[in-house]
Parts: sequence; structure tokens; C-alpha cells
Amino acid sequence: MLITRKSTWAATLIGGWLLLSAFSHARADRFTDDAEKLHDKYAADLEQVAKTCERLGMAEQARQTRSTLKAQDPYKLYVPILPDETGVDDLPENAPDLVEKWHSQYWKIRRTHAKEMYRLAQRAVSHRPSLACTLAIRAIHAYPDHEGLRRLFGHQKYHDKETGITRWHTAFEVNQFKNRMVWHEKFGWVREAHVEKLEGGQRRHNGRWITAEADARIHRDIRQGWIVETEHYQIRTNHSIEGAVALGEKLEQLHHIWRRMFFRYYASQAQVIALFNGRAQAQSRRPQRFRIDYFRNREDYVKALKPIMPNIGISVGVYMEGTRTAYFFAGEDPDDRTLYHEATHQLFHQSRRVANTVGRNANFWIVEGIAVYMESLHREKGYWVLGGLDDDRMYAARFRLLNDKFHIPLAELSTYGMEKMQADPRIATIYSEMAGLTNFLVYYEGGRYRDAMVAFLSAVYDGNNDPNLFADLAGVSYSELDKQYREFMEAASQAAGQ
Repeated sequence: MLITRKSTWAATLIGGWLLLSAFSHARADRFTDDAEKLHDKYAADLEQVAKTCERLGMAEQARQTRSTLKAQDPYKLYVPILPDETGVDDLPENAPDLVEKWHSQYWKIRRTHAKEMYRLAQRAVSHRPSLACTLAIRAIHAYPDHEGLRRLFGHQKYHDKETGITRWHTAFEVNQFKNRMVWHEKFGWVREAHVEKLEGGQRRHNGRWITAEADARIHRDIRQGWIVETEHYQIRTNHSIEGAVALGEKLEQLHHIWRRMFFRYYASQAQVIALFNGRAQAQSRRPQRFRIDYFRNREDYVKALKPIMPNIGISVGVYMEGTRTAYFFAGEDPDDRTLYHEATHQLFHQSRRVANTVGRNANFWIVEGIAVYMESLHREKGYWVLGGLDDDRMYAARFRLLNDKFHIPLAELSTYGMEKMQADPRIATIYSEMAGLTNFLVYYEGGRYRDAMVAFLSAVYDGNNDPNLFADLAGVSYSELDKQYREFMEAASQAAGQ
């Protein structure tokens, strides 16, 4: 710390509401209270350093210190994009003495905050899993090199003996490197020895090298398509290897976020506690892979799927439970929203055993609502972000409720099964309401209903068709939930300036 004996450090809580946006409107409990206190101290300590930097003429260091706490929208969820490099707090060589002192104290504050938040997350996880996840995300943003948090996020250190560089990787990635495989931005996982020939225009087929043009002719039919594998996906395509790799990267991004949000869906409470306490078993080196068919154009997509889905022509992507495969095609200004929507269905259906009658007789709204919510995934300045008042679905939800006065009470909507929902002539408008309701469950009072929502999803995918299920899990009547939903949307409309 840049301390002099005469220093008087003002504890201005710049951006103090940022973390509080996740907690301050939530029902008070010891965990949210402790989170607020930790954040207050963190913000005050950073401001103290920033003011000292200003007094010493270190404007850039003051700016960097304050930028650590950035304004975040309370109607969004943020997951930081973590660096692969270790040693994030390493000081540049030949730094001036004052910069060295600032750097040391700045990262000490961040490390300490991460450690305290992680401990709080460990205490909270058995009581408030969604809050524990939020705390862990905040902690790893403060200090991305925290080993316990990195393990929680599925990472481990790997030292490359040839380059001398140590980076964070998943267990799968480490195994690939040990097998002399490398990740190529165009070709995906390939043998290190093959990179030069691939970049030179050659392709490997049946143990021999051929031209890229000949390779493309062999794979024109998707039944003989290229197979591109990422960590969690197997993509068959007759479009191109490059196209499948780009698609795979997007799917991996979704998978990463989904796993952070819904760990209580696919893991037991004991497994989640063990994960947070660092006692979970090591990740499998051969993780489950979700199957994707990626067609080169709409024509091939329709031709292949029409025999099993006659109305396939009206879709731009679909997940089929029967084949356990998601289908997409290239071209026509591809929209990632459909990709994320259908891939979300696949994740919920295939990440654990589920019933054959999910949402068939009741509660179908949450099955579609959560997929619609996941459509909003996008990137913003160092974060993966979900939600937002400017999202098209959320805008439509506010308009339908507040302008068109359209609202199906939750007690009624919960009786809708899949067939009843899909046969309703108001289906497009109902989708807007489902989007609004899911945003409500995620953000209302800082996440008051997030854990109930995940428990609801788990029960519905287990085959529970009780239309009163969510009210029971939330401990609130449907009429009260309807009232809270309207208040939430009115507040959202005011926040959006509508």
C-alpha cells in the first residue's frame, strides 16, 4: 500500500452498488448481509488506493484501480471471460518504485477479497446455491489466479515444457496437449505434426493426404460429413471443417455458462458442496459429447429432416429428443439465438436422466421460457452476459403486458402442457410472456426465486406435472407472483426509459 504516516484515506464507496445489485434487493439473510459487508470493504479499500495514487500524480494507476469496480446492469447476469495465463498479478519489469508499491497493494486487496468471497460461497452453497454461484463468479473476477476458484470452474494448471509457459486449462485440454494435439482456430483439435500441411491446403482422409477440393467432394453428403469434436460436442457437417469449428466454439461458450448457472440441476447437493469445497472428483478426460448435425444450407436441412418432421421447413434449427441430436444449417444470416435456444433444450435433456413426458401435461412454460432466456447470451467487454432490458424478447414481454394488457395468470399458464401451448393461436404472444416470466424469476429482488426456478426445472424434467408445483417451491401463491411480476415489469419499463 502507498502509505505515509500522514495519510488519511477517504472510504468513498465508488460503485458500491455494483455487487449489491445482486444482493441488496434480496430477502435479508446472513449470507447477503456478509456479502454486502465484504463488498463495502473491497470498494473502500480500492478507493483508498485510488485517492493515494491521485495525490501522488499516478493518474493511470488511479483509473485502473477504480475500473476494477465497473457498473453492472441489475437486469443482467455476468460471467467473466477468464485469462488462460497464470500470474495475472505479475509486475512488469523495470517498474518505478511507486508503481511497484501500488501494484503490490492493489493485487493484495483483490486476492484478499477473492479469498473471503470464496469462503462465503462455501458457507452459502448448502443453503443458497445460486447466491454461492454469484459469490464465486465475483470472487474469480477479483482474482482469476485463485486455485480453488479455478478448480471450481473446471481448470487446472498445465506447464508446457517446450514453451516454458504455464496456463489454465481443463482436464480434457491437458490430456489433448499430452497427446501432442493442438487447438487450431480453423481446424479445431489436430495433431501438432499435421498443422503445416493443413494450413497448406491438404486434408487427411483414410490415412492419406489429399487436396482440400477432393476432401470437400467426399463430404458433400452429410451422411459422410466431416466429424469435428470439441470438448463437449461432436459436430457432423457437410458445410466445412471451419464452419463446424466456429459453431463448436459458440456451443462451448453456451455449455460453459449453462454449467455455471444450473449446477444444481445436474449435480446432487452433496456433489455441489464437494465441488465448492474442492473435494469433487477430477473431471473425466472423455466428457460426454452432444451430437450436432450442421448442414451446408436450408435445402439439405429440410430434405434430411422432413421424413421425421414434416413441418421442418418453418424452422431454422431444432433439437429432437428421439435422435438426441440438434440440427442447424449455414447461411441465411445465421442467428445465434436459435442455436442457443435449441442447444439449451439439448443440455437440459441430456445432462442427466429425464422423463419421457417433460412438460407434456403441465408446466411447459418453464421448458420454453428458460430456452428463450438463454437466447440472450452475448459478449460485453470482458464478460459473457445473459439478459438485459434491451433484449428483443424482454422488450416484447414488457410491451405485451403493459401496452397490450396481455397476461395469462400463472395459475392458468401452469396447466398448459406442450400440445395445448403449441396449439394456442396466441402462441407468439405467450412466448413473450414466458420470456418475461423467466427474467422475473432470475432477477426479481436480486435473485429471490433463482433456486426455486432451478428446483422447478429439475422437477419438471423428472416428469412432475403438478400445476401448483412452482408456487409450492417458491412459497408464494400464484396470485402474489402475478402481482410481483407486474411490479417487476413496470420497474423494468421505467429503467429502460419506456
